Amino acid sequence: VRLVESGGGLVEPGGSLRLSCEVFGATNSRDVMAWFRAAPGKDNEFVAAVSGSGADTKYSDSVKGRFTISRDIAKMTVSLQMNSLKPEDTAKYYCAGGSLLLSPWRKYYPTWGQGTQVTVDS
Repeated sequence: VRLVESGGGLVEPGGSLRLSCEVFGATNSRDVMAWFRAAPGKDNEFVAAVSGSGADTKYSDSVKGRFTISRDIAKMTVSLQMNSLKPEDTAKYYCAGGSLLLSPWRKYYPTWGQGTQVTVDS
């Protein structure tokens, strides 16, 4: 299984970006998918997760109300809509998959993409 992220870029504070993660290969449709991010000098941080059906989601407190995670099962993609972006959202964003739990802990996700850079700066 391979995960490929896209959609990163440079955006001004208050702006929006939409990240996408495309899944290649055979997967279990029940797998939880998630987004994590890593900023320079900081630990890898959980952002959001979505259940296999797409019905259940989980967010970190830092993005709740601003970010929305969703998945298109038919297209095998997971998206992260990011609104009201702040400079502290600047990080490399990683798509992760393969978990059976809607968990914020990276140890439960065996499959990772290469990441896409998001920079929020005026």
